[in-house]
Amino acid sequence: MFYLIVVLFIVGYAAIALEHSIKIDKAASALMTAALIWVCIAFGADHIYSGMTVFQEFLNEHPGTTVMEYITQHELIEHLGSVSEILFFLLGAMTIVEIIDSHGGFLILSKVIRTVNKVKLLWILSFLTFFISAALDNLTTTIVMIALMRKIIGGKNTRWFFASMIVIAANAGGAWSPIGDVTTIMLWIGGQITALNIVLNVLLPSIVSLLIPLIIVSFTMKGNAVPPSRTDRAKSLVPTTDRERWIILLSGVGGLLFVPIFKSVTHLPPYLGVLFVLSIMWIMTEILHRKKQIDIKVSLTLSGILKKIDTPTILFFLGILLAVAGLESAGHLHLLSTFLDEKVHNIYAINIAIGALSSIVDNVPLVAGTMGMYDVVTPDALAAIADPATAAYKAYYMQDGTFWELLAYCAGTGGSMLIIGSAAGVAAMGIAKIDFMWYVKKVTLLAGAGYLAGAATYILLN
Repeated sequence: MFYLIVVLFIVGYAAIALEHSIKIDKAASALMTAALIWVCIAFGADHIYSGMTVFQEFLNEHPGTTVMEYITQHELIEHLGSVSEILFFLLGAMTIVEIIDSHGGFLILSKVIRTVNKVKLLWILSFLTFFISAALDNLTTTIVMIALMRKIIGGKNTRWFFASMIVIAANAGGAWSPIGDVTTIMLWIGGQITALNIVLNVLLPSIVSLLIPLIIVSFTMKGNAVPPSRTDRAKSLVPTTDRERWIILLSGVGGLLFVPIFKSVTHLPPYLGVLFVLSIMWIMTEILHRKKQIDIKVSLTLSGILKKIDTPTILFFLGILLAVAGLESAGHLHLLSTFLDEKVHNIYAINIAIGALSSIVDNVPLVAGTMGMYDVVTPDALAAIADPATAAYKAYYMQDGTFWELLAYCAGTGGSMLIIGSAAGVAAMGIAKIDFMWYVKKVTLLAGAGYLAGAATYILLN
């Protein structure tokens, strides 16, 4: 069963990658992969969990529990809880963006960006994304910027390329901010890094990881961006006033910026902050349009807007995250981390490998597994080590040590090498309908060059 799970994941991953060739929606492939992996875990549970320390600890706390009860009451519930946090956050953020779009809020922003030159437009959108994702997070920023991009640019391939660069910029922007990515949040809350040091030490490598693809593209991309088609422009002609557009735009963007503050003040998960903002905007739209005709009111309030949400993208997220959770529960990711530690034993090589792996599997369990393998070394513990060579190596694992900062960079930006390698990429894939193999051919090498250049920059600076 252990090896069958790996085979199922590879086959499912291939089906997602070849979505357009096999004519099967990636959401269906992801959901089936997740279901079959957990079926294998259920049938092979006695073998998989028999030697796991975490299962033995659970048995000591809950005597008489069977392996199947452990899976259904502990493993699945725990993973579903963390997956649901992401899904509800995504649902709330997508709905808020859709509210802004339905009211024509992005039309206001699109009029500010006057250039039609592709290269200039790419630099503007990329650096806007880079800095906004540090204040919001890479997932929300990607959703917002792709919605804005669609108001400016027409043509499928051009949109796909711009959306892909937005993903690279969002992941790079999230890597140097303590609230810009789920993994940096984990490391910040866990005490591996501090807010000021992650900004000071990872900002420049992150900029380099974005600059390299932009510079390469600047020499190859030519011409002007084609405006959206007449059909898209017709959809933008919404029955709202400039006052209503500004109210919704400022409320929506301000609400999304409020989410990190909500989390810092209340210590509650971000999805609750997003749902709180969504509830406020729901009430606002009801009040703003209460006197309008019913057909217009329905299109501008949540009862109509919720029907426009891309449900297959939500289901795709559910499937792929549960599939990766299955690999984590079955011990595959832990074995991988252990292998890297024992066979590689070099903090730079380990982190670069983790970043590359995060383009295939979700970076959250990879970072969580890494955090579980290595403890934060305290100054007292370091002083107690007699061997100078060992002490020098262990110093990398102190708070704000080289290992943890490079991990934040690599886990944050490495996922850009494949469209499925980050939450931002998965969201872009669903919203912009980007083909997996197109991304591999057109973007993977660009993202890889930026990733390695940023890693080299960090290593040289340290």
